[in-house]
Amino acid sequence: MDKKEVEKRIVENYQKEENMMILVFAQWCINHDLDPLALYTKAYPNQGNNPALLQALELTVSKEEAGEISNETLLGVLSLFGNDDLAFVVSEEMERLKD
Repeated sequence: MDKKEVEKRIVENYQKEENMMILVFAQWCINHDLDPLALYTKAYPNQGNNPALLQALELTVSKEEAGEISNETLLGVLSLFGNDDLAFVVSEEMERLKD
C-alpha cells in the first residue's frame, strides 16, 4: 500500500467512526425525547443542516426498541471527536433531565 492509499483508509475509518458517534448522539436524544437537530443547532448555530446527522436520524429507532446509552458513554464519544460545544449542550440537557 502506498502512502496515498494509507491516508485514504485513515480518512475513511475516521469518517466511519465519526458517523457512529453521530448515530450514538442521535439515538441518545431519541431515547430522552430530545430533538437531535435542535441540540446540534444550539451547539453549532452557524453550521446549518449537518448531512451526517440527517443520515443518522434515518438509522435511529424508537426509544422502546433502542438499547440504553449512558450519559457517560455519550459524553466520552463526543469528547473523543472534540465536540466540546455539543458535549456542553448535552450536559445541560442531562442536568435538566435530572429535575
